[in-house]
Parts: sequence; structure tokens; C-alpha cells
Amino acid sequence: MTAGTTATAAGPATATAHAGPSRGRPARVWVEQIMGMPVSVHVRGRDAEFGPDVDTAVAQAFSHLRRVDAVFSAWRPDSDLRRVRRGELVESAAHPWLAEVRALCERAEHSTVGLFSATAGSGGSRVYDPTGLVKGWAVEGAARHLALASGIAFCVNAGGDILAGTSRGAPDLGPWRIGVEDPRRRTRIAATVELVDGAVATSGNAARGAHIRDPRTGERVVRDGSATVTGPSLLWADIWATATFVDPSAALQALRRVDAAYRCLVL
Repeated sequence: MTAGTTATAAGPATATAHAGPSRGRPARVWVEQIMGMPVSVHVRGRDAEFGPDVDTAVAQAFSHLRRVDAVFSAWRPDSDLRRVRRGELVESAAHPWLAEVRALCERAEHSTVGLFSATAGSGGSRVYDPTGLVKGWAVEGAARHLALASGIAFCVNAGGDILAGTSRGAPDLGPWRIGVEDPRRRTRIAATVELVDGAVATSGNAARGAHIRDPRTGERVVRDGSATVTGPSLLWADIWATATFVDPSAALQALRRVDAAYRCLVL
């Protein structure tokens, strides 16, 4: 869940994200509104002109995200998720992505010792809601299309969470510089992270108010600050950012036991 990340091509993730070119490399940006948020794809290459395979890869990446939204939207009445919730569709007959994501949610809850859960709400109103995991999973799927283009570096910014990567035959195009926003002074960049291949995700209340719940109690986490996690996978960076915002001490202990490839910044 995003609190703010910003990416520039040798440039910033805040608990919001911006992306742009580094070392003066030619860059293009595409933006679409999907899954209820702006999603931007930033591409750099050695030359000013990009081949048609780049346009195709970007179109396929956005198409993938739209397909994910059609299956998992918590707002569209015709999504598979909503139809399963209403009892109109059994999960075994729904899109196989639902079963894949449910398994990931169960793994995430186990790995984070219950600090991340797809069971939202409090008391008897708890419902299964995988959307806190779906964004990172969906962006990783979209990025696989971008990786098929030739000779580019790319950066996908989905509502402030960022995944960077390179395609086959890409030269050294330099890193994307991700700026981490100060959650208490949102015009200020508190830290920067450089990525060539990897992800950064931030969780907090600065942008959307107290929307994150502690799964152990079902109560909203009402406090300032943010948690930013960097690592190889946006799916897991986002999971650990949420868990760390819920309980920084417990999450960091769990993360050290599970995967040393991820780094956390708690503000």
C-alpha cells in the first residue's frame, strides 16, 4: 500500500512515486488510469527512437493490468472477486488467478506472522480482500511484457509503488533514483534509493488517511509516519511495507528471519 514514492531516471519513490531519465538518456512516458490509480510506464533507451516492439510491450503491460482489474476489482460489480463474494460464482469456476492470489495471501500472512492479511475488517464484518497484495503482483505481471522489448530500461509507477527493470540486450542506462517522501512534510524528500532492477513500496496514512488495519485486532492503524521497503520483488516489498507500518518491530524481526534481500526505512 502506498504512502508516497517518486522516481526519476537517475531520479525519486516517495511514500508517492515519480520516474524520469538519468544521464540524459532519451525517455518516453505512458500513463493510464487503471485499478483506480494512475499507472505510468517510463522507458529509457540508448537512442532517441524506440522500436515498435516497445509500443507493443507497453500496450500489453497496460492490457494485463486491465485484465487483473476485471478479475479482482473490489468496486466493479462484474469482477470475479465481487461475484464470488455475492455467491454468484464459486471460486473453483472463477479465473485461476483467484486461486493463485489466495495462495500468495496465505503465504504472506504466514511470512509476516499475521501482520499482513487479506482478511479485512473487524469483528464479524471481516471479509476476504486480496487487493492489498494484488497491485504488486499485477505490476510484476505487466513488467514481464516490458522485459520482452529490446534494449530498454523501464520503470513502472503504480500509484506510488515502483518496479524497475531492464530488457534483453539493454546497455548500461544508469539507475532510476527513487525519492522517499517525508510523510510529515510531503513536499520534502527524506531519502533516495537507486534502482536498476528491483522495487520500492511505501505504506502509511499520509496520502489516504487511516486505511490500514492491524490484522491482529481489526482496528485501523492511526498514527503518522511511513514504512518503505526495497527489494527484488514489488509483490513482497509491498507486503512487507504494509506489515512494517502495522508493527515495525515485529515486522523487522520477521523479515530478518525470512529474507535478507529486503531493506526497510521507517519514518
